[in-house]
Amino acid sequence: MAALRRFALIPAAGKSARFGGAMPKQYVPLAGTPLLRRTIDSLHNSVLLEAMFVVLAPDDKLYAECVGPIAGVVPLYCGGRARAESVRNGLAKIGEHAEADDWILVHDAARPCVEVSMLNRLLHELEDEPVGGLLGVPLADTLKRAEMGAGLRAASTEARTGLWCAQTPQMFRYAILQHALKQADPATVTDEAQAVEALGVKPKLVLGSLANIKVTYPEDIALAEAILAGRSASLAR
Repeated sequence: MAALRRFALIPAAGKSARFGGAMPKQYVPLAGTPLLRRTIDSLHNSVLLEAMFVVLAPDDKLYAECVGPIAGVVPLYCGGRARAESVRNGLAKIGEHAEADDWILVHDAARPCVEVSMLNRLLHELEDEPVGGLLGVPLADTLKRAEMGAGLRAASTEARTGLWCAQTPQMFRYAILQHALKQADPATVTDEAQAVEALGVKPKLVLGSLANIKVTYPEDIALAEAILAGRSASLAR
């Protein structure tokens, strides 16, 4: 099955409870530019897209101020309380443009370090996939199960064989992804692949990179800045 058109969807309606601060993390400066703008640019400059849609909270006032108009990028003020709800609502809007077999690349608003090589690998390996897949990396750290009580304690060590850390973009055919998210409980689904897995299919895992970090805590900003600065230095040589 040949790949058809590609659309990107970035859910950016979150309130960033874990990050804290005076504004949602997607608008926090990253090397002088709002994080969300850097994430948009990382996709916009690397993949040929029919269009990109950014799903925002209905009351979002910062996007226009911090990001502003970008050719080919459409803000959608239809975000929900959970990521899956925002993606589902965004897909409903995209339905005016996308056909059943078109590709949808869902990418975290807080992953500004995805690069061309990763995206090319994802597109190449999924080109003839009937369903889709996602970027990820094999789990490298020893995995502990915590026990709550009189202070946190390590109760057991879990086998890490076969475990991967999911990343984004996650890329699926429009009709399959829309159906999966309609069936899913938005409160319990943490990524698109989980919703698709619930249909009884197995999305393809494509090797990503440890550099494709998700900014979750304030200290992650400095790490993302270092990754981007290192790339810029390499290109300048």
